[in-house]
Amino acid sequence: MPPAAPASSARSSASAASSASSAFPDDSADLRGSGPHGRRAARVLAVCQALYTSSVSIDLTLTGLVGYTLADDKALATLPFSLITVAAALTTIFASFLMARIGRRAGFVLGASVGALGGAVSVWAIFHHDFWAFCAGTATVGVFQAFAQYYRLAAADAVGLEAKSRAISTVLTGGVVAAVCGPLLAAWSKDWLAPVTFAGSYALVTGLGLASIVLLMLLYRDMAPAPAVAGTHDAARPLGEIVRQPIFAAALANNALGYAVMMFVMTATPIAAVACGHSIGDGAAIIQWHLVGMFAPSLFSARLIKRFGVLPVIGAGIALSALCGVFALRSTDLPHFYAALACLGVGWNFMFVGGSTLLAQSYRPSERAKTQATSEFTTFACSALGSLFAGQLLARFGWATINAAIFPLLAAAALATLAYARSSRRRATGGIA
Repeated sequence: MPPAAPASSARSSASAASSASSAFPDDSADLRGSGPHGRRAARVLAVCQALYTSSVSIDLTLTGLVGYTLADDKALATLPFSLITVAAALTTIFASFLMARIGRRAGFVLGASVGALGGAVSVWAIFHHDFWAFCAGTATVGVFQAFAQYYRLAAADAVGLEAKSRAISTVLTGGVVAAVCGPLLAAWSKDWLAPVTFAGSYALVTGLGLASIVLLMLLYRDMAPAPAVAGTHDAARPLGEIVRQPIFAAALANNALGYAVMMFVMTATPIAAVACGHSIGDGAAIIQWHLVGMFAPSLFSARLIKRFGVLPVIGAGIALSALCGVFALRSTDLPHFYAALACLGVGWNFMFVGGSTLLAQSYRPSERAKTQATSEFTTFACSALGSLFAGQLLARFGWATINAAIFPLLAAAALATLAYARSSRRRATGGIA
């Protein structure tokens, strides 16, 4: 999802983002108008997104079970799972600045290589019943995740202002395949290296990482960032000035708080479903359809942004996420679980695609690394906190409290979005070009 313009240009850019999305050209023109290289970059990164999400899905599906099998102290069973998110958060800033030096292609290849190595380390750990080696293997998947989170931003950086939403959505569509296939791949491959259960699944993680490397080496090329507004080549501003922009605040609020709400509820859902009398299989199915809800809207979310504008789509995402809480508080029967998590998935997608679109318009090319690093680190940190606190709050206060707690976070995202809308409207009506 690039650059903010100089003071005056940024203002017209911000105004355009809030209301002029309806003036965007049709879908086919979005990426076509950005040239074949930008179009191909988005499609290559969409396949990479599918490979990365599939590998992460395998880890997320099996890591808790394997950790429980390997840990002598069963209280540590979830540590390998937690290390995925923690490693991703710790690596995010490093990844952004490293890619600013060596290029996106080299950085993405490095991330995929670490992910492939992590799969191999996990296989070794399972064969040797070594819990701490397994923790090291899962942590490397978090490193892979940190680099892969920049796929959508790399695609947006390669195209012009009018094509950014479409580029972001194109990349995220890769997650649709993984949402459906990831858990199936985990189950299908777990006995590949029988009689050692689960080792085959982590060998597949290595294979997916290697496939990403080949794809990136053969088909992806670094491209100079396309400025949000033509002719924007100004010197980099201090980070404090960038983050004080209403457009950046709105982007960060929707990315970080949307992710935190999603992880908070999603992490607690399987446990809550079982506690409410549903089966483990029901809990898994709820999450699988939630994942589909997260990524499937990418097939059309850019069209919605183009037709209605980025801010109405973000508003719809906030409303759908809030509707998750309404459904969950209304009843704990199975249809309400499905409805709540489906709304949460679609709401996250609208907030994330919309927030990423605003983020890509908030910085100049010379500011890309530090701005993206700030946003992505904050997003991952909020996601990690949501995941870590979910289990504790569920155990202490229950499912109803989990869902009631999301409303203040969504309200904060809504306020930041409204503040940006008001700022854009003032600048537009003030006649500032």
